[in-house]
Amino acid sequence: MAKVIFWEKPGCKGNARQQEILLASGHELEVRNLLTEHWTVELLADFFGERLVSEWFNPSNPLVKSGQVIPAEIEAAEALAMMVAEPLLIVRPLMQVKDARLAGFDVQEVHNWIGLKHEAIGERDPKNCPCVVSR
Repeated sequence: MAKVIFWEKPGCKGNARQQEILLASGHELEVRNLLTEHWTVELLADFFGERLVSEWFNPSNPLVKSGQVIPAEIEAAEALAMMVAEPLLIVRPLMQVKDARLAGFDVQEVHNWIGLKHEAIGERDPKNCPCVVSR
């Protein structure tokens, strides 16, 4: 199984559940604090790949929820600069296995990437923190 570097927001229930799934799937975790990491634009960009810029943002961030930040209207360079300045805007978790990086916890994407045990996932979609209201 994989050794996963997992950047979390400490205390996030969603991140805790995602870690449980990874551990139950046999992966080893090195947990790091998303908020205290020294991010650069270049490093962050590697996590997002070809995703739409709007998918880079944490949907539970108060600025996103309130409409003060509208991810669909932001260009990549501006989004990255905003996230370096305010890491709470970044979709969680950020994960790395060797040189491969991934943002967010889409179950199918994570399964295709490193493998997940179906029975570890459970009924609730672990993509978002429990505080995120379905839209």
